[in-house]
Amino acid sequence: MKELLKKLSDAKKEIGKISKDSSNPFFKSKYFDINKLLEHVEPILEKHGLMIMQPIKDNRVQTIITHLESGENIDSSICLPDLNDPQKIGSAITYYRRYTLQSLLALQAEDDDGNKAAGVDAVEGQIKRAKTIKELENIWHGLNESEQQKYKTLITNLKSKLK
Repeated sequence: MKELLKKLSDAKKEIGKISKDSSNPFFKSKYFDINKLLEHVEPILEKHGLMIMQPIKDNRVQTIITHLESGENIDSSICLPDLNDPQKIGSAITYYRRYTLQSLLALQAEDDDGNKAAGVDAVEGQIKRAKTIKELENIWHGLNESEQQKYKTLITNLKSKLK
């Protein structure tokens, strides 16, 4: 593990801060686009003899960084939510790939969610900023079942006001 950690430390010094380059219009926040993130970090990791793999195994999205010379590796993983909609599954996979990699590399990320500073969670803030019924419906469809239960009353009340 010693070789891997030394190479990872050297690579992290080169990676530096990553700017959030993409916007989420529904949550009015910025995030790392997975493709741009990989485009930035993979060449640096490769330069240090490190390889990234992001398999899905046993309903978990994994990010594994392997030191090619020693075979040592380190990983981060998260369980996929129980979803039946392929589009939502794809979105979750992309999201989890980004965040397992960000976590594994301990990438610096600014907290650009003003709602957190105001004590309002991001979803509630997005719901309250919605200007049209279509926006509320898009937010609703992006929530998992427990989130839908949590925000059902708020969304229903706002939909009646927007009619």
